[in-house]
Amino acid sequence: MLIQELELLNFRNHQHTKVDWAPHLNVITGPNGAGKTSLIDAIHYLCMSRSFVSSSDMYVIHKGESSFMLKGRFNGSIRADFEVSCNYSRGDGKKIFVNDGPLDRLSDLIGVVPVVVLSPDDKKLTLEGPAERRSFLDSFISQISTGYLRDLIDYRRIRKQRNTLLQDFTGGGHLLEIYLEPWNKQLVETGSRIVAKRHEVLQNFKSYLEKDYAMISGMNLTTGLEYQTFCEPSSDPKEIEECYYELLEKNHEKEIEREQTLIGPHRDEIIFYLDDFELRRFGSQGQHRLFALSLKLAQLHYYSEELDDLPIFMLDDVFGDLDLSKTEILLQALQHHKGQTFITSANPIPFEDFVTFDGTNNRFYTVQNAEVKESGKS
Repeated sequence: MLIQELELLNFRNHQHTKVDWAPHLNVITGPNGAGKTSLIDAIHYLCMSRSFVSSSDMYVIHKGESSFMLKGRFNGSIRADFEVSCNYSRGDGKKIFVNDGPLDRLSDLIGVVPVVVLSPDDKKLTLEGPAERRSFLDSFISQISTGYLRDLIDYRRIRKQRNTLLQDFTGGGHLLEIYLEPWNKQLVETGSRIVAKRHEVLQNFKSYLEKDYAMISGMNLTTGLEYQTFCEPSSDPKEIEECYYELLEKNHEKEIEREQTLIGPHRDEIIFYLDDFELRRFGSQGQHRLFALSLKLAQLHYYSEELDDLPIFMLDDVFGDLDLSKTEILLQALQHHKGQTFITSANPIPFEDFVTFDGTNNRFYTVQNAEVKESGKS
């Protein structure tokens, strides 16, 4: 899958920008604040319906405006030329269109154009708490499994309503059990499918992670990951359900006391290892940085083998943290990857030493005050 053309209107510091992209490598350079990240964040919006930088749509509207519009023309092997647009206004909210047809749900966009993003914030994946790793895993799997995404949305709704019942119910304990029973059934069935899918994907993901960490680090360290959930993980949801019911019953009084659902995949954790050492507790800054990079490269290669269309890969200002040898290894890997890649960089990395910018397959752009210019051949 690739994006051929992108148009931005009142998005961040871009009032009106239109860019044609190369099908392979697109390098975007310019000073900080020039509008480089805004370009690839706009692409992310058209793939995932949200920003990978800002927490709210209202923060990306150009100063003094009340709305923004994004439009992209895509092409893939499964779905030929098609257009995705995103319109947001403070009064009407956000709407996504595919070929001018509105999507009923924003979630329907997920997986249409698979995308992988590597940014400086990815250090949170290994340094911070379980929520960061669950978010990574959920986004990862949702792009390759519509069933998983649907279960995830349903599970959040079920848990929210179950929590409301635990918080607001004022009747007797036996009556509460009766009211909880249908919610427990939905929680167990949906949550068990989520755990089973996470287990299945992570089991397959391990080999990709090990291979990409070895490539980018050049070190003879064995990577590992441990999926921690409320029961023994399995790829069969039915094997999980029995344990799930038992734990709900065991923790019933505690849930009433705390007024919240305590058992389920919303509390899962993924532990990363280098050799036998837990990365989060014992890893150096350099190891954390390379591990996060390896996670995203492994996601890219997993998608490339599992999906019919190659994903779009975006690297936002990551080369400044890499030495010359790691830069060369990464650029060589990106050249071998046949999909479309976007690289932003504020630092003067000698890309021309590794990439031939022919204006056809690979292009070099400069951004200054939200104005984008293709530099042509290097």
